[in-house]
Amino acid sequence: MTTLIRAKTILTLDSKDQIFQPGFIVIKNNRIIEVGQSEQLDSSRHFDSTIDLPERLLMPGLINAHTHSPMVLFRGMAEGHSLFTFDGWFNTVRVVEQVMKPDMLPAAVSVSCAEMIRTGTTCFADQYFWMGRIVPQVLKSKMRAVLCYGIVELGEKAARDRELNLASSFLESVQGDPLITGWLGPHAFFVDNSEDAIKMELALADKYNAGLHFHLATSGEEDRYCQKNYGCSAAVRMKQIGLLDHRLLAAHGITVPQEDFALLAKHPFTIVAAPSSAMKNAAGFAPIKAMWKSGINLALGTDNVTNNNSYDMFKEMQLLGKVTSMLEREVNVIPTREIIRMATMGGAKALGMEKEIGSLEVGKKADLISLDLGEIGWAPHGFQDLYTSIVYSITGQHVRDVMINGELVFRDNQFTMINYPAACAQMEADCAQLKQRVASKPS
Repeated sequence: MTTLIRAKTILTLDSKDQIFQPGFIVIKNNRIIEVGQSEQLDSSRHFDSTIDLPERLLMPGLINAHTHSPMVLFRGMAEGHSLFTFDGWFNTVRVVEQVMKPDMLPAAVSVSCAEMIRTGTTCFADQYFWMGRIVPQVLKSKMRAVLCYGIVELGEKAARDRELNLASSFLESVQGDPLITGWLGPHAFFVDNSEDAIKMELALADKYNAGLHFHLATSGEEDRYCQKNYGCSAAVRMKQIGLLDHRLLAAHGITVPQEDFALLAKHPFTIVAAPSSAMKNAAGFAPIKAMWKSGINLALGTDNVTNNNSYDMFKEMQLLGKVTSMLEREVNVIPTREIIRMATMGGAKALGMEKEIGSLEVGKKADLISLDLGEIGWAPHGFQDLYTSIVYSITGQHVRDVMINGELVFRDNQFTMINYPAACAQMEADCAQLKQRVASKPS
């Protein structure tokens, strides 16, 4: 099965930064087999299907490298609280998680997948529990995902054994899936995952060739713990116990000491910046310029949308650029091309998928999106380059088509896999039931 896609502009984001205007892509099954300038295409060739997008820009799908998809169910309930503090988290999210039921997750996950697709995300890294209720919905959406079983054990052996057994079963269940990759999701090393748990998590990671997705340095708690108990920073302790030899996806990284940047840059380690979440939670902002200059791999994520409150990765790109320039008092401190890299190839590299996704190149999977060039924000083309337009002038609402693994999951502004109205209606019912359960919970 071969498909020809012709578009006004193709932004490859490859190592040569090739842009084809107009351009074409040929897809065979689920991989790109040709990409180039339209004039190079032999008009006599036959394809099984042809898609003409005369007023569209094609680019790689965005990668949301840190989120918690079921938590869209709680969207809006944490306003006025910081989820980066124990009190803020416990008195909002934890209160409802203690009374929610697993069957409340499926609709929320479907809504999250739909909102990510609608705004141009084709792959995401998730961290949560009850994966048995999450996986089926992600499979139905046809999204690419790295699903990470969330682990909180607080040093309790019974909780540790229970959670690691569940994590092991989950990792076994997704082996060989073409779209879903299973990882481990320790919530936070040294904070709610003890070193006993870490040793067992590393053994599981080795067994299943899995990475670890966790929260790091939102308040400095890990460093304070490691300095007190080991006389070193959290990064150095991670090195000592072998964590840094594994693929690590670290969300936030706001308070990582700058003297540890060189160490982290030498390992398969990624900081995932989540600008909206950091700002909404009044948590501060990671020193992105210094991290980038040090060579640490950087990716972008939305975090949960309980109080983000959006899955739009175009907004995250814009915020990262503007806030970093403001904090550094330096115009264009992170070039727009580099910001887009964080949302594409940076995420792909973080997930170990840089040879498969993140750019439009021959041999890679056909994960791509189209943007409407007739919408507001693009003009004038005489002054505004495409990278600047994408970061600062448009939003996810410009997305018109989304292809994942060679399959159209969003075509001409319509979902093809997800019944979004039905998922929203069910989530509303689940939310009403959840509010009732919270209200009737004994104080």
